[in-house]
Amino acid sequence: MSVHLQRALDKLKKEILSLCALVEDQVQMAVRALIDRDTQLAAQVEQRDAEIDNREIEVEEDCLKVLALHQPVAGDLRLVVAALKINNDLERIGDLAVNIAHKAVAFASEPPMNIPLDIDRMWREVHGMLRDAIDSMVNLDAKLAHDVCRRDDAVDQMKHQARLVVEELMCRQPQNIRSLLRLLAATRNLERIADCATNIAEDVVYMIEGKIIRHAAPD
Repeated sequence: MSVHLQRALDKLKKEILSLCALVEDQVQMAVRALIDRDTQLAAQVEQRDAEIDNREIEVEEDCLKVLALHQPVAGDLRLVVAALKINNDLERIGDLAVNIAHKAVAFASEPPMNIPLDIDRMWREVHGMLRDAIDSMVNLDAKLAHDVCRRDDAVDQMKHQARLVVEELMCRQPQNIRSLLRLLAATRNLERIADCATNIAEDVVYMIEGKIIRHAAPD
């Protein structure tokens, strides 16, 4: 591998790490805005979304430059392809953070109520998946990437339990139906972020092992 290609690939990794840190912060702020009924914090999430969009475009352009100027092959080519796809998933997570922020604003406009769902715990689980997916890319750790994929079922189960709780409460607390639906929508967005983390982990497996496991049966 040429020195110039190595530098370009290292730059891509750093850009992906930086974008990941930004979207992590966005989701954390959105979840906190929802729990604390903080409309100003939710507004910050919406305002910063343009930065994520711009970063996503920059990373894509850098990936295309590497392909055009260096014509990487084998593992280097898989890294660039994976970076392109991971970049797209991170931008999608940014959009999902904005969705949660929108729910936070709407939730804050409703009469106060105790939140019956542990949304913060669900985010911690999702955040762990996202962080480990990115770490698996940086450290070329296929085992960790496979582990992230397996953990997606736990988040799916948390969303399912949240739906059951909301359905029961809607019957007993009809005055809170709109608030409950907004909370349920937030858990659905968190579950989709977990799906994005799983996508990233699958791309890391492809990058390292050259295997596409997207539709494969779990181990």
